[in-house]
Amino acid sequence: MRVGVFGGTFDPVHWVHLIIAEHCREQAGLDQVWFIPAARPPHKQDRQLAPFAHRLEMLQLALAGNPAFRVDDLERARPGPSYTADTLKELHRRDPADEFFLIMGSDCLPDLPNWHEPARVVESATLLLVTRPGWSVWSAEQLRKAIGLPEDKALRLQVVQIPLLDLSSSDLRQRVHVGRSIRYLLPRSVECYIEAHHLYR
Repeated sequence: MRVGVFGGTFDPVHWVHLIIAEHCREQAGLDQVWFIPAARPPHKQDRQLAPFAHRLEMLQLALAGNPAFRVDDLERARPGPSYTADTLKELHRRDPADEFFLIMGSDCLPDLPNWHEPARVVESATLLLVTRPGWSVWSAEQLRKAIGLPEDKALRLQVVQIPLLDLSSSDLRQRVHVGRSIRYLLPRSVECYIEAHHLYR
């Protein structure tokens, strides 16, 4: 299968996450998109996340009814930080016949050279770069130079165009914290879950 790998904290999942996944599925001809919530994201060690079980449940609610989307909880039991290079290695070990496409926003690309083993990341998956408001998209040569990838190593990159919607999970957490509405910014089932479990208050 051609599988999109969509990692993140999803704290909480919202409509832009789902729009990104659907446009990647369609434009890259993916069979499925796997949402992989990070248990311990290395770049957010200083922030308190909603418990993994809550973030997983919100994803399952949001993806219900779409057979092309699924939640994968492989990060739950893995020790240490949730490094993308290690996640991709585990996916290849577990599903060696599948072809993987890593979904990334263009806003994350400038930080990719600082990731854990970035060359191993780009060798393990085609990068699906999603356009984000206010961020340009690097060329394959810019990325190759930034991470020091030799010319003889493959680098596969595809740009995915989506509507330029500016919404983030941090915005939603802040709105809940101060008592503002989050209606129509995420699936109603996720909104009800947040309310029922008193998250982000």
